[in-house]
Amino acid sequence: MADVVVIGAGHNGLVAATLLARAGLSVEVLERDEVIGGACRTETPFEKAPGLRASTGAYLLGLMPPELIRLLGLRIPEDLPLTRRDPHYFLPTADGRHLLLGADAEANRAQFEEFFTAQDWRAQQALGAELATLASDLAPAWLAEPLPLEETAERHIRPELRQRFVDLVRGSAMDYLGSFEFASELLVAMYAVTDGMPGLAGSPWSPGSGHNILVHNMCRLPGADGTWMVVRGGMGTVTRTLGARAGAEGAVIRTGVSVSAVTTDAGAVSGVVTSDGASVSARVVLAATDPFRLPALLGEACPASLRRLIDGFASRSPGQTMKVNLALTDLPRFSALPEPVGQHSTTVHLMPAAAGDGSVLSAVRAAFEAGAEGRLDPLPPLEWYLHSTLDPSLRDPEGRHSSAFFVQGVPHVPAGSSWAEQKEGYVDRLLSFAESYAPGLTSLVADVDALAPPDIEERFGITGGNIDHVDNALSFTDRMPYRTGVDGVYAGAAGCHPAGSVIGCAGHNAAQAILTDLDLPLAR
Repeated sequence: MADVVVIGAGHNGLVAATLLARAGLSVEVLERDEVIGGACRTETPFEKAPGLRASTGAYLLGLMPPELIRLLGLRIPEDLPLTRRDPHYFLPTADGRHLLLGADAEANRAQFEEFFTAQDWRAQQALGAELATLASDLAPAWLAEPLPLEETAERHIRPELRQRFVDLVRGSAMDYLGSFEFASELLVAMYAVTDGMPGLAGSPWSPGSGHNILVHNMCRLPGADGTWMVVRGGMGTVTRTLGARAGAEGAVIRTGVSVSAVTTDAGAVSGVVTSDGASVSARVVLAATDPFRLPALLGEACPASLRRLIDGFASRSPGQTMKVNLALTDLPRFSALPEPVGQHSTTVHLMPAAAGDGSVLSAVRAAFEAGAEGRLDPLPPLEWYLHSTLDPSLRDPEGRHSSAFFVQGVPHVPAGSSWAEQKEGYVDRLLSFAESYAPGLTSLVADVDALAPPDIEERFGITGGNIDHVDNALSFTDRMPYRTGVDGVYAGAAGCHPAGSVIGCAGHNAAQAILTDLDLPLAR
C-alpha cells in the first residue's frame, strides 16, 4: 500500500515524488523503462562510437524556474552543473555573412550593423526587452494553478503590456515578430523557427505559435541572462539528480515496471495494476505521462469529458520533430566563419535559400506546409548543436564529438510511405543541406542515431512522438488539467500547464493540487 503511485519517472514525475514524499506521504514511482528520465536522459546511442555519450532527447536546460530549483534543495553548480553558452546563437549565411551573438552587446550591435542593418539591431533589442519583461511578470503563474488567459493577464502582467501579452499568446509568431519591424527576413525566420516552432503542430504563421515564443523566452536560470544552458554530463544529469533527491526524501523508484491499468472503487482511485498482473494499492495516482495514455489506463472509469478533451488534443498534436544525433570525428568548418571562435558551442541556425519570389520567409512557409501535408520536400530549417565543445565529458576516448540536428516541421507520417522507408534518405538530405554551410561535414560523420516521430514515441514512450506531449500552441487552462475528474487521479507532465520542455512546474503544481486535496501543507 502506498499513499501515492506516480506513473512515470520523467523529470515532472520525479519533482512531484520529491515534494509529496517530503510532505510525509509514502510514494512509489513506477517507470516502464530500465532507466529514469523519460526524454531527459544521457545515452550511448552510437554503434560505431560506443563510448560517445549524447543527450538523445532533450538537449538544453532553459525553463526550469530558479524558485523550483531552490524549493527542491538543488544547488548550482554542485547538483546542476550548468554551463552558459557564450556565444549562444550562430547564423551563417550562404553569401558569407554571419551573426555570432553572445554576452557582448557592443559586439552584437557591430555585427548587426555590418552584416544586416541598424534597424535590425533596434528591433532585436526591443524584442528582447519586451520578452524579458513579460517573462518576469509571468514567472509566478508558472508555479500555480492556471487561470484563463485574460485573468492571467489581469493578475500577472503590467497594464501597459496586457493586450500585447494576450495578442502574443493567441496569435502567431510571425504577427508578433512583424510588429518589431525587422528589416531583414532572415532574422525574422531565425527567431520564428527557434522559438516559435518546438513542439508545435503547424508553422510560425499558426495561431498560438506566439505562445511558443513566449514559453521559449522564459529562461530565468541563474547566470543565464536569458539563454539556455548546457548541463555537464548531458541532460541525464538533471533526472539522475532529481531521482536522487526523490529517494533522499523517501520515495521508492522502481524501473522496468509498466502500469497497465488504474483501478477504482466506487468512483475513487484504489491503485494500479502492472503489466505482470501485480496490484499496488494507493490513495492517489499521479500520471506523469502524456495525457493520451489516461483513457486506456482508466478504462470505463474514464469520464466522457476527459475522453473528449484528450481526443481534442490528439487531433492537433501530431509529432512533427526529428532529432538526428551525430557522432563526429572532428569539428566542422563553416564557410561563413572558418576559424573556431565559439560558433561550435551555439545554436547554429541553418535557413533555406530564398524562394523564387526572393523571400526566405516564403521558403520557410513552403517547408512547413510541405511537412503538414506529409511531403518531404522542401526541407525545413535546421538547428544544429555541438555540446561536447563545452562539455568534454560527452566525448569518447577517441576524441569524437557528440552533435545533433533538431528539425521541426517534418511530416508526422510521410505521405504514401513511412519513416522506416524514408528516414535514411531524409537524413542524407539534411546532412547535404548542412554541408552547404560546412563543407566536408559528411566526411566527419562516424555514426547517426536518427529519431523521427515514431522513433521518439518508441524510445521515450511519448504517444505520437510530440516532444511537448500536446501542441504547445495550447496555453493555460486549455492544456491538460491536473485533476482528471476521477477522485484521486491526477495528471502532471508536459501536456499540463505551463508547457512542454524540461521545466518541472507541472510536477510541482500537480503535487500541490494533491497536497491541497489531502488537506496537507503545501510545499514551501
